[in-house]
Amino acid sequence: MTFMIIAIDGPAGAGKGTLASHLAKIYHLKHLDTGLLYRAVAFKMLQAGIKAMQRPEAFAIASSLKMEDLNNSSLRNESVGNLASEISVYPEVRESLLKFQQDFAKETSSNTRGAVLDGRDIGLVVLPEAPCKIFVTASPEVRAKRRLKELHEKEIDSIYETILEDIKVRDARDQNREVSPLRPANDAFILDTSELGIDEVIEKACLFVDSRYPQAKKKT
Repeated sequence: MTFMIIAIDGPAGAGKGTLASHLAKIYHLKHLDTGLLYRAVAFKMLQAGIKAMQRPEAFAIASSLKMEDLNNSSLRNESVGNLASEISVYPEVRESLLKFQQDFAKETSSNTRGAVLDGRDIGLVVLPEAPCKIFVTASPEVRAKRRLKELHEKEIDSIYETILEDIKVRDARDQNREVSPLRPANDAFILDTSELGIDEVIEKACLFVDSRYPQAKKKT
């Protein structure tokens, strides 16, 4: 049985999480949305009244994080996401969560054929030796429209211009941080989803995955 590791990176709202979830089902893989790790840390900080600049406290929370901390619907809140982006620039926080991610990817069992991880630095830092790397991207304008639609479906009022500005600020923070800046690995497949539907995205991704793992078996 082929043991697969798929590393998916990209900016917020590009569709990497949706793609990772689909690939996990198609190829019988475990899935870890690594952004939830930072969101879980941010959520615990907000609950405790800890500010973004309180780095020792952020590091302490990151060091004690457990898998069950990720099972919280509140992690998807906008305020949690914004704080998660702020603390993700701290090297000590990133380092403390690195082993968590690597252990998840390498853990084997009879019920899985491998793992797919999505985040911001999977292909470059977390799993640089992964044979299959995909960098999912889309224009800021398209990502802002997707986010606005998602919020409206949840009956949450929001303004397109505000969302677009937040995305641009987050992109700049992710791309310009000193540790693990957001960028594709040299051997990553660049998948621009701006003009693609989900079925087209999955089809293109599967073609690439199959080229890296010719013996992989899809779920029927």
